[in-house]
Amino acid sequence: MRKLEDRGGPAQPLLIVDGLRKHFPLKRPMLDGGPRPVVRAVDDVSFTLPKGGTLGVVGESGCGKSTLGRALLRLEPITRGRLVAFGEDITERAERHLRTLRRRTAMIFQDPHASLDPRMTVGQSVAEPLRVHKVGDRAARQARVEALFDRVGLPREAIDRPPHAFSGGQLQRIGIARALALDPAVVVADEPVSALDVSVQAGVINLLTELQAERKLAYVFVAHDLKVVELFSHRVAVMYLGRVVEQAPAAELFADPRHPYTQALLAAAPVPDPTRRADAPPLIGEPPSPLAPPPGCAFHPRCPMAEAQCRTTPPTLRADANGHATACHLVTIEPPRALPQSQQSVDARGTPTPAIS
Repeated sequence: MRKLEDRGGPAQPLLIVDGLRKHFPLKRPMLDGGPRPVVRAVDDVSFTLPKGGTLGVVGESGCGKSTLGRALLRLEPITRGRLVAFGEDITERAERHLRTLRRRTAMIFQDPHASLDPRMTVGQSVAEPLRVHKVGDRAARQARVEALFDRVGLPREAIDRPPHAFSGGQLQRIGIARALALDPAVVVADEPVSALDVSVQAGVINLLTELQAERKLAYVFVAHDLKVVELFSHRVAVMYLGRVVEQAPAAELFADPRHPYTQALLAAAPVPDPTRRADAPPLIGEPPSPLAPPPGCAFHPRCPMAEAQCRTTPPTLRADANGHATACHLVTIEPPRALPQSQQSVDARGTPTPAIS
């Protein structure tokens, strides 16, 4: 497998995603004998992810964000496009040759109950990646599990308990410990706090933030809670019907959303101030069927500003000089302008912002 040219050693992105597509052809043929329908779950998605960076991915249910996360780890075969991980093109690499990728990447699942085997103790589940990859002997693996439980804030005596003995927040901490077992560089977190009570979410998010600072982890953070995404992400991609319609630094996207869909999502998000009124009109209707997407811009049937060209011509994702990209015919790309100093140097968490593109 050809290695990519080094782009500056540690500065080279951990992931390079170029025109990634994941399509699901239906098994049943059309009754009229036409071509077999295809669900374009992920359609032409591109970005880079640097060491220590977080890309938040948001959108309504069914937009393709979870499928994107699975495709990035090659848990789903890629239909088209290019995926470069750690300097190597792994787009078409056979499963048996993905061992290195499996050791350097991990996933945190949405449902901590379903992600753990009820027949195993939680300690056995956390140690499973170590056993599969033949890391250390039994004593070394036990020591590693104990250290991981210490780090995620769980007592060591919990190691020999079954999953049903824990709360949802504790189970998600166990899931995080399992994800960290092989000391990965990239973690895909698929709705990691959506199944948890609000009182528990902050603790899990704080833990993920601390681990990133300690280990320079890179996250792909899939979520629907926009406030969490705003605080946790360096850059945000907004997906609609499999495509990215807007992508920008988190601070800029939330301060200056440009796509009508992004504006509607932010307007629909609850805010603590009951007197605050949304500037954008609310979302109307439901997303179209992915089996029969509308022509032109897929959002045009729900867009209050749609024009004639929106109904016929698909918009391309265009970026300005600050890396704020929008796929909308009605958005004018502004000339280069300086970001406020706070956006140049730190993110919403007060940490240096890696350059995600």
